[in-house]
Amino acid sequence: MPDVDAIAVLVGTVAALVLGGAYYAAFGGQLATVSEAAAAQEPTPPSTLAIEVLRNLLVAAVVAGIAAQGEIDQWAGGLLLGLALWVGFPLVLWIGAVFHENAPAKLAVIHAGDWLVKLLAISVLIAVLQ
Repeated sequence: MPDVDAIAVLVGTVAALVLGGAYYAAFGGQLATVSEAAAAQEPTPPSTLAIEVLRNLLVAAVVAGIAAQGEIDQWAGGLLLGLALWVGFPLVLWIGAVFHENAPAKLAVIHAGDWLVKLLAISVLIAVLQ
């Protein structure tokens, strides 16, 4: 298996954290209208940041592995990889949650948008940096 660039993974992780924070800062009010957890606005436990770092690190590492295996090393290929991963996973999962579990569609759109932003950013950064 091709080598994965640890710096690219770390840059992708940080970018996903920053973009996710900005995304939810922008859409937090709308999220609160459809999510009981967001509406409760309880203090965020310290473990939340650690969990988010770990989640984004894992996603960046997986994307880096796929990009390395597929020899994706240009921004356009990274963009296509991010879009394909988003369609194949978060989008499909949120559609299932809306149709099978009656999750509010607006909630699904907000969270799916977060994953679109993150996967595109991670994939492009990793493609360019690896």
